[in-house]
Amino acid sequence: MKVLIILLSLSVMYQDSSSTIFDFKNAKNTSNWYVVNDGVMGGLSKGTLSINNLGNGLFQGYVTTDNNGGFSSIRYEFNKKDVSKFKHLIIKVKGDGKDYNFRIKEKSSQRYSYTSTFKTTGERQTIKIPLSSFYPSYRGYNLDKPNYLAGVMEEIAILVGNKKKEKFSLEIESIVLD
Repeated sequence: MKVLIILLSLSVMYQDSSSTIFDFKNAKNTSNWYVVNDGVMGGLSKGTLSINNLGNGLFQGYVTTDNNGGFSSIRYEFNKKDVSKFKHLIIKVKGDGKDYNFRIKEKSSQRYSYTSTFKTTGERQTIKIPLSSFYPSYRGYNLDKPNYLAGVMEEIAILVGNKKKEKFSLEIESIVLD
């Protein structure tokens, strides 16, 4: 009995060391995510989010600079989450060799995001980004505010916009705080 209590205690302790924001394999759908393309400002880029045959999220499409465009993004809103005990964001992805931008909002209604760029290699990757490295940005401009203080979070987004015409494909397995 004593061994069982110790094992249960250790199990709870290890479960608390990370927090899943989204795991596509467990969720099995993308209904809580939405796509925002540059059409909101007249652009012609197109991105979609679906579940692939491996059960991962697949964010794909094309970005074009035609008509003053140049980005596609996916966003996920959730109930306010206390993230004060976490130091890193960990994303498991398989990219296409392009740079992507990960964004965090403390409140889904705030206009600006805290942002950090990550590079993909074309292989499966586990990318660990310090939360303190996310800097405030609005429409591509850095703001004169402190970096993300990792208190609360209500929205995340992934954006591609490399200022050139290109197809993109990013397979996402999970997004976790650690």
